[in-house]
Amino acid sequence: MLQVGVLGSGKGSNFQAILDAIQRGTLQNVQIRLVISNNSDAGILEIARAKQIPAVHLSQRMFPDDATFVETLLETLKKNQINFIALAGYMKHIHPRVISLYRNRIVNIHPALLPKHGGKGMYGMKVHEEVIAQGETVSGATVHIVDEEFDHGAIVLQQQVAVEPGETAETLASKVLEVEHKIYPRALQLFADGRVTVKAGQATIH
Repeated sequence: MLQVGVLGSGKGSNFQAILDAIQRGTLQNVQIRLVISNNSDAGILEIARAKQIPAVHLSQRMFPDDATFVETLLETLKKNQINFIALAGYMKHIHPRVISLYRNRIVNIHPALLPKHGGKGMYGMKVHEEVIAQGETVSGATVHIVDEEFDHGAIVLQQQVAVEPGETAETLASKVLEVEHKIYPRALQLFADGRVTVKAGQATIH
């Protein structure tokens, strides 16, 4: 059973998609035990509280240094028996100590086809604007394992969407978000079923 902690900074639409998949029964052996956000007024916290899921505001700004923040974060994860972490629009870099303790058990969803259009500073509309500016004919979404570099870890799932003539960043974002909502629960199911193996930075699906 995946005991999942979800980290997010915004509205929480991917988190909602995961909850919906669990409720429909299409995502099994996955329990969301905790939601953490660096923003006290994030929509993802409101969704969690409405579902009686523990929801915690935890920001580096609340602590005198990074070490204290990381220790509190890890204690919170341990207290809630978290064995897997899903990032859902989390706008902060994950500390190497967290990555080390949860190696190959932290995933993120990115609104492009990695390794293209990823890296530090590439998030939200910036990604879609770059995809269009570079004349791409396809984009999409990627679920990947989180390592010490932004948007760098092993790719678990991807799905493409067409970039149509006259596409705007806004219309592309809407299409990509639909794909995100489909493949993120699917990726979590692969982990819950023990079907993902990571070796030498590559993920294999069994």
